[in-house]
Amino acid sequence: MKYDIVVIGGGPAGMAAAIAAKKAGTDSILILERDTRIGGILLQCIHNGFGLHHFGEELSGPEYAGRFSDQVEELGIEYKTDTMVLSVARSAGAFSDSGVETGGAGESADGALTVTAINTKDGLMSISAKSVVLAMGCRERTRGALVIPGSRPAGIFTAGSAQRFVNIDGYLPGKKVVILGSGDIGLIMARRLTLEGAEVKLVCELMPFSAGLRRNIVQCVENFNIPLKFSHTIIKIHGKERVEGVTVAAVDAQRKPIPGTEEFIECDTLLLSVGLIPENEIAVDCGVAIDSSTSGPIVNEHMQTSVPGVFACGNTVHVHDLVDFVTAESLRAGENAALYVQGRRAKNPTHITLRAGNRVRYTVPQYIESTESEKPVPIMFRCTDVYKDVHIVISSNGQRIRSVKKKIVRPGEMQSVELSPEQLAQVSDNITVAIELPEEDVE
Repeated sequence: MKYDIVVIGGGPAGMAAAIAAKKAGTDSILILERDTRIGGILLQCIHNGFGLHHFGEELSGPEYAGRFSDQVEELGIEYKTDTMVLSVARSAGAFSDSGVETGGAGESADGALTVTAINTKDGLMSISAKSVVLAMGCRERTRGALVIPGSRPAGIFTAGSAQRFVNIDGYLPGKKVVILGSGDIGLIMARRLTLEGAEVKLVCELMPFSAGLRRNIVQCVENFNIPLKFSHTIIKIHGKERVEGVTVAAVDAQRKPIPGTEEFIECDTLLLSVGLIPENEIAVDCGVAIDSSTSGPIVNEHMQTSVPGVFACGNTVHVHDLVDFVTAESLRAGENAALYVQGRRAKNPTHITLRAGNRVRYTVPQYIESTESEKPVPIMFRCTDVYKDVHIVISSNGQRIRSVKKKIVRPGEMQSVELSPEQLAQVSDNITVAIELPEEDVE
């Protein structure tokens, strides 16, 4: 089996990448999806709020996914569901020891990458590809990652699992619920469970700010009078066969429980909404360099990873707030994967590193391959805390390239700044992205 581009993941990122690659002139495309149908996590997100940026209208998750799956069908893009990708490997002879292609300049070797996958219909498959797009999404942190003391009773779920039980399978996981963490899925499930008749006793968050979007805090928690406590965490789970309650305590600045603040809350269900982790076992096995801050691949402005021909997009690169941003990033990855297999590479490549400056956790992309781009280059990043009346400053070699004023920035909301081709032309050295407070701003 030979294809020009193999897309791993049939969610919104994978579908958008495949559609962009097809429209860019590459016909031989295959999407591999491990679920029973394409659409990804959006199929269980029946709430609205999707599509405001990309389509200019409010859609539910299945509606948003349906628009892209319809395009996949219309364009005749081949896909396989119920298919698990086991590995992506670089074929012998396609790359030198330094990781640089041994083929001609601007050309990708035929069958430079081998994708190994398996399903019940085709069995074990070995697929040759000129380019691979990683769009596997992300997974939720589980109780094991939190090390909460207590027994191991039934009734502990991740928020995404509970969402699938309620929205897809029609099961109510419990009647009295406590939610640990204020991630977007947890906030949305607080509202969903309340609408289904359950009592959400408390949403507690370890940090002094929410990890979710402000609109979700208002629409899902405040509007339903659900208690929300910041700087609190669960220090013990009670119950043997089934969860009977949890002990909640306030935490100090070092996030350690404060003695004397313990409070027992009776419940039969505990939902965990404590963050998402990019799904990257395949990327690591393939030799892709991983950013320790995002837990996703290091990419350039074309969404290409450190392995030539391997592109990545969506939540497998870094966790997004809105699927509209995932779509924009994935369209860019798919288009550039198509240009790669067609041999249309950037001329005069450089390597401009993007650095996270003051109050910035990370940036995506992590480096820019060429300053001679004909299109604006979007830079996405997250801040480290809540800041008001700030300037987002992009500088190179001590020179300000761009400064953007923001009324407020939050860690739970992705920030994005574009560099125009004219601004990129001013770049002479590595780029620093920083957030300046009012008293620091000299302008």
